[in-house]
Amino acid sequence: MSKIEEKVEDLIKKKIENIGYELFDVLYLKEGQDLILRIVIDNEKGITLDDCEKVNNEIKDILDEADLIQEQYLLEVSSPGIERLLRKEWQQKKYIGERVSIKLFKKDEDGNKNYEGILCQVADDFIEIEQGEKIKIPKQSISQVKTVYQEEP
Repeated sequence: MSKIEEKVEDLIKKKIENIGYELFDVLYLKEGQDLILRIVIDNEKGITLDDCEKVNNEIKDILDEADLIQEQYLLEVSSPGIERLLRKEWQQKKYIGERVSIKLFKKDEDGNKNYEGILCQVADDFIEIEQGEKIKIPKQSISQVKTVYQEEP
């Protein structure tokens, strides 16, 4: 997480929680020519366009006043989606028991760069999944953890 993402999270987290949402993530990224500050929100009922608009209206003045980002950027408020990027340990722990996809920075000693299985454990230095057998993957090797959408039978 970048310093800007951390500062933005600290600045808006309480406000978002006070109006009934969970601040799921903050991403500051470049897409094409645009700098985007993406605020990802969630709640138990799911997120609608109206929810995104409500949160946007509540936080835009706070962000403008704090002036944390000097460059021109687009503010985007969105839901985490069906397949959720799990960048933080608390997010990973929340999805223990769910199917996840794990991508590594480079192939491991078994020649694998991608894993998929049921998330069993999140520890300080590894993530354990089950795919027939339990596999411990060192956190420093992981580039991405994401939930995997499965249709109900």
